[in-house]
Amino acid sequence: MTAITAVAPRLPGRPWIQQDWLDVVFVHWRVDVSAVAPHLPSGVRPDTLGADGVDDGTTTWVGLIAFRFTDTAFPPVRVGRVGDFVEVNVRVYTVDEQGRHGVVFLSLDAGKLLPTLGARVATALPYWWAHAEFRRPEPDRAAYAMRRHGTRTRSLVDVEIGAPIEEPTALETFLTARWGMHVHRAGRTRFWPNEHETWPLHRASIVRLRDDLVAAAGLPFALTGLEPDSVLYAPGVTTRFGLGR
Repeated sequence: MTAITAVAPRLPGRPWIQQDWLDVVFVHWRVDVSAVAPHLPSGVRPDTLGADGVDDGTTTWVGLIAFRFTDTAFPPVRVGRVGDFVEVNVRVYTVDEQGRHGVVFLSLDAGKLLPTLGARVATALPYWWAHAEFRRPEPDRAAYAMRRHGTRTRSLVDVEIGAPIEEPTALETFLTARWGMHVHRAGRTRFWPNEHETWPLHRASIVRLRDDLVAAAGLPFALTGLEPDSVLYAPGVTTRFGLGR
């Protein structure tokens, strides 16, 4: 099995899409693998790591991730403001039979209709169209609010940004340095690699959190009522994706 590193492996070919991910908020809860395994496609299993950075084989993580997409391009073509929107996603952590560590997205709520439809078609990911916005109530705060169109499903996450992290822990690297996603499409599970600079992580703390997305994705209903086990913030990176393999 390959190790998880804070530095991305180089893409095997030219990127097919490039985006800036800005004001990224990472909120995580630890769960038993039994809560995640039923939601995974064939060929992958839950990736495990304990809160102390030691792999106990039973602990995995659920992430609620909010950020802003900007400056989307299909190199060398840029798409302008069409590619600027807010996204809030629910993800879990996976490893495949080749030892590649990635994520599986259980839901992705995006604030513009055209990118939502395009992403559903191009990637087969479970995108939803939502009203979504980012606010900065104070200079050291980052807040996201979304409501999925046609439903009562909502999410609100507001964090206070703390000090920068000089040396991420093993767990912080595990939760953020994920250099690909596992996507089930046309009867097969593929690995779509990505690369970006090392995350400029900060400590963060919850000011306010109210979320329906985790439960709507089929995960334990009470999870988001619990204090998160990890809260992090990053001002942003430029991300490039390669084609699925």
